[in-house]
Amino acid sequence: MKKCFLSMLKTIIIFTLTINISQFAFAQGKVNVQDGPIPEAQWMVKVTGDELNEDHSGVKTWITKWYGPDGNYENNDPLGKRAPRDFISEGTGEKLTQLTLSTIEGLYKTRNVKMEWSRTNGGTRGWTVFEIDPTNPNNMQKEGGAVNGFDTYAICVIDARKAMKSVMSPAHDDHAQIWINGEKWYNNPTWTGGVQQVDFNIEVELKKGANVLLYRCSEGGGSAYLNLHFDDATHDAVKIYPDKATDQVTFLKEIDGVLPVEPRQKLTTTWANIKQR
Repeated sequence: MKKCFLSMLKTIIIFTLTINISQFAFAQGKVNVQDGPIPEAQWMVKVTGDELNEDHSGVKTWITKWYGPDGNYENNDPLGKRAPRDFISEGTGEKLTQLTLSTIEGLYKTRNVKMEWSRTNGGTRGWTVFEIDPTNPNNMQKEGGAVNGFDTYAICVIDARKAMKSVMSPAHDDHAQIWINGEKWYNNPTWTGGVQQVDFNIEVELKKGANVLLYRCSEGGGSAYLNLHFDDATHDAVKIYPDKATDQVTFLKEIDGVLPVEPRQKLTTTWANIKQR
């Protein structure tokens, strides 16, 4: 009887471990994109790798708060023509670009630089914090804005305690591009097939301290969603902003708290010089 009980107990333990390991592996996802960032000559080349078609609807760490323009770039060209265009550069007279906006220095310029798109394309846009529902297949749409033919820009800051490799998992409809710390890490002109379906788990590098991520998604028609999460180990090791912030002022104050004293003083001097010009 004792022998039978021990055998049953062993079976239960093995089964439980197998389930837990399986769930852990699923939560992490298979890494199928490495060797980034993308060289400039290949910025517009589709990400390579077998599409995973992974259902990540069980993931609890989708990023829900973002910082960006308070309205989308609207009435756009067809997807293939618009994707190579830098609407950040066009809207700021080259004071900012997509690459520089994905840096702390560029992010701080949003204090004084607004987006000045043409009236047809949305007009003047300020900067704000917005929240999305990761289960909503139209979470890119802004209230009162276009429902098709627009581009969304979303920014978050990842505060890492140490330099680390991380895995990011995007879901999007349609063409998505992602930059981190002034380098491009992801380009995919194909929708992922579902609001929480992931085709590519991309290995990226985070530096110690503040890492700025810029996520651009170009919407053609139909559903319009933008979602992103990282692997569990990353979410356990970092703090992601916006956190408590609800607008531009409170977000930039949060970021002030992330920067070490020396870089913060350097940035303050830089912006003072910019204003004098």
